Amino acid sequence: MKELRLSIRTRLTAWYGGLFALAGTALLITNYVLVATPDTLGAVRATEVPTKSVPTGSVPAVPVARYDVAQTQAFDTVEDYRASALSTLLLQSVVALVVTVVLAVWMGWLLASRVLQPLHSITNTAHQLGADNLGRRINHEGPDDELKDLADTFDGMLDRLTGAFDSQKRFVANASHELRTPLAIQRTLIEVAMGAPDAPPELARLGNHLLDTNTRSEKLIDGLLLLARSDRGLSSRERIRLHEVVADVVASSAELADSRQVEVHVSASRRIVVGDPVLLSHLVSNLIRNAILYNKPGGTVHVETGSEPALRVVNTGEPIPAEVVPGLFEPFQRYRTERLVSEGTGLGLSLVRSIAAAHDGSVTARPNETGGLLLEVNLPVTDVRAPPMYGKIG
Repeated sequence: MKELRLSIRTRLTAWYGGLFALAGTALLITNYVLVATPDTLGAVRATEVPTKSVPTGSVPAVPVARYDVAQTQAFDTVEDYRASALSTLLLQSVVALVVTVVLAVWMGWLLASRVLQPLHSITNTAHQLGADNLGRRINHEGPDDELKDLADTFDGMLDRLTGAFDSQKRFVANASHELRTPLAIQRTLIEVAMGAPDAPPELARLGNHLLDTNTRSEKLIDGLLLLARSDRGLSSRERIRLHEVVADVVASSAELADSRQVEVHVSASRRIVVGDPVLLSHLVSNLIRNAILYNKPGGTVHVETGSEPALRVVNTGEPIPAEVVPGLFEPFQRYRTERLVSEGTGLGLSLVRSIAAAHDGSVTARPNETGGLLLEVNLPVTDVRAPPMYGKIG
């Protein structure tokens, strides 16, 4: 059975209304008991009152009040009249209590809303925050109580987070320069040494090996820097035609597809997203290139764009167990078999997931029935799709 969860406002209202109903019920019972219990200390029986004989004619005539006969016949005794009065009192008191409790619950709901207003401000501020928008603050003005202390603590935490993100941005910018420069110098020195007229064949083989290692290092550094950039969120957003990005990536991957004997089929419906063009280009490129690289000769890659999902990439290839798929999104995780040797850095799908999350989206993957993977990228919908455009490359 699913546990019933009530909001703080509802619970405060329930406590306030319940306590009021309990106090009102206690007051009603006390009032009823006091009225129902005869005052034995002050009561005097009518039969115990002494009487005197008065001479006839010595007292003037006094008008006698006339009572309705039907009214006097309604109660045979004083006890009947008293029981009726108590019943009427109880009924009216219960009705008054119910009405008062309803009003108290309504007032409690309004009071709880006013008391919890600073918490709503904290929640709204937290929802609007992002890695690219840490400048908002609550700035709660009010008495120095627990809620103000909570709001000030939240603002202080945001100040520390802003400092941490600024520090990370500076680190990524500095690392980008400090790590790429030595690799560029190494590449230049290796190429110069290999281009020397008297370079022996051994040096050429060693130089090619070093250049391959240098290229892998550059790709790894670029991937790590891109991963760090996407993890910290988007610094700017613009409208991007995703279908055009897909077309550009497919065109640039034509040579790779030919070398792998892989056909790439495209079904691109018009799709506009809001985000970073560089990051989205890397997302599409990683998916399509991986679909080509981790394929088989004569295999195919199907690329689709649309509303839901925004991007779908399906490839053929080696069968992949379902339990292995979640681990492929972790950094430096590769799926290897005897016939499948990884040529990448192990950051491709990690980058895809990070970039999709930075755009308020998600990526899912599952094994394809004929081998390979089916990957879907979901991004927020911003426009209505136009008729699809079909094409083939490969």
